This record gives sequence, structure tokens and C-alpha cells, in this order.
Amino acid sequence: MEGASEKKLSRSRATGTKTIYAALQLLKEHGGQLKGREVVEEVAKRVALDDWEKERYEKTGHVRWKAILHFFSIDCSKAGFLVKKKGTWYLTPEGEQALGRGEVGVLDAATKAYREWRQKNPKESETTTDDEAAGAEESQAIDLDEIEQQGIDTLKQHIAAKNPYEFQDLVAALLRGMGYYTPLVAPPGKDGGVDIVAYRDPLGTVSPRIRVQVKHRQDSVRVDEIRQLMGLLQKDGDVGMFVSTAGFTTDSISAARGSHVHVELIDLERFIELWEDFYEKMTDEDKRELPLRPIYFLAGSE
Repeated sequence: MEGASEKKLSRSRATGTKTIYAALQLLKEHGGQLKGREVVEEVAKRVALDDWEKERYEKTGHVRWKAILHFFSIDCSKAGFLVKKKGTWYLTPEGEQALGRGEVGVLDAATKAYREWRQKNPKESETTTDDEAAGAEESQAIDLDEIEQQGIDTLKQHIAAKNPYEFQDLVAALLRGMGYYTPLVAPPGKDGGVDIVAYRDPLGTVSPRIRVQVKHRQDSVRVDEIRQLMGLLQKDGDVGMFVSTAGFTTDSISAARGSHVHVELIDLERFIELWEDFYEKMTDEDKRELPLRPIYFLAGSE
């Protein structure tokens, strides 16, 4: 991955130039974030690809243009144009500004930043411009993204198979892993609008005291449900948390953001991210609610 612009781009770089630009443009059009899998699917619809780009690497079976896109996305990450986290790609303000450089300019700027990063990290292996030699690193980049997405998909399926009360227990386990006490986890039946109460200390004398509403269903949480939780936050030091496997409507998000009381919205993706972050701090009993097993890879250049 050389950083200098060339009068005639190599075939791999030409592919990277147009696919990276399309990916960043897509992120901008979708409010700055999109699932990595959806980015790849949408790029395929709007970028003209020739037979060479659609071929698969013989050793890995990966489609060439997809591998190249993932490979050059490393440059964009090092340049601060792009953040990839838990299967989602995020466009940074710097990345949105870089779109004004045009297709070639975006990747040139990203690769320059990547080269500068490599100079500051001399122990990393040297890069190469040879297409075949780069194939292994391209494949590694796409492998890691695919494995991460597969892991997230598996967790979503496991959570989807749980009933609402089992998911409520998962949320309580997460809060305990985060250092909270959970004196109330509502049993089946009417809960008065609160499914879980969480304290920082056993007696609830230390703020914040969290009142949690949990929804495990197919439809997004409505704004009236958010307002109902807000109405229960009457004491100083009370904050609300709404956890929903189906996410939240636009009006719900706006209401939470504009509220005079703090209401934290947790969708399924963020729940999984928090579960992974605090998993090691949970008790063995709580871990069994949604067990994880780490898989280690050589870090490589990213």
C-alpha cells in the first residue's frame, strides 16, 4: 500500500479507490453509520465491477473486490476517516470532510496517514504493492470482519430465542457486572413500569439509582413508553434505562435526548457490546446466562 498518487493506478488500488469512496459516501447518506455487511452489499449495487474484480482468490475463496475494500479500509481507519466496531462502520467528521477530495484524493490521504502510522510503528511488518502478495493480508482483513459479524449474529439469535423474562435476567446480570446491585428484578406480572431497580450500593443511598424498563419483542419502543418511564423518575439521583431488542422509534430517541431527566437507551447491538465489555467482571452464574468464548488472532497491521 504505497501512499503516493500515481498517474496510472494499479488494478487493486483502482478498485480500492472507487469502493472506498462509495463506502464512505454510503455511510454519510445513512447518517454516519451502517452495518459492515450492508456497506458491502450496497457498494456492489452502485459500483461498476469487472470480471477480474468479481473473481475469487483461489486459496481463500474471497471475492477480490470485497477483500480489497476491507484491505484499504485499514488505511481509512488509521487516517481517522472510519471506525469499525462490533460489525458496524462509522464515518467520522474527518472522513466526511475527506469526501470532498474525490475518489482518488480520499484514498491517497488515507494511505499517507497509514504510511505515517507505520513509520511510527517500525516493528510492524512492511507492506507491499504486489497484488498477489497483498492477497493474504486482504483476506485476513475480510476474515476478521466476517468472523466478528458471525459472532454478533449468533449472539442475536441466542437472545432472540429467550423469552422476555429470561432477557430481563440478562439485563440484570449485565448491571451486576457493571458494579450495580439489583435488589428488584420484577417477577412475571404487572411491574408498575419498572422491570429492574439497580443501586450503586446495597441500600441505594448513592446516586445514580437506575430504574430499568426492558422490552424483548419485534416492534420498536414508542415515544409514549419512553415518557412513561420518565414519569417514574421523580427523586433526585434517579435515572432511567430502557433496553429494547427491537430498538427505538425516531420520536422515542428524540424524546430521550430532549428530556430534563436522564434516560439511557440501549438497543440490542449496544447490549451485546456492553455484555462483551463487562463479561469478565461477571460472576460465573451470570456468565452462564450468555456464555462467551474468546478467539485469538495474530494482530497484524490493524
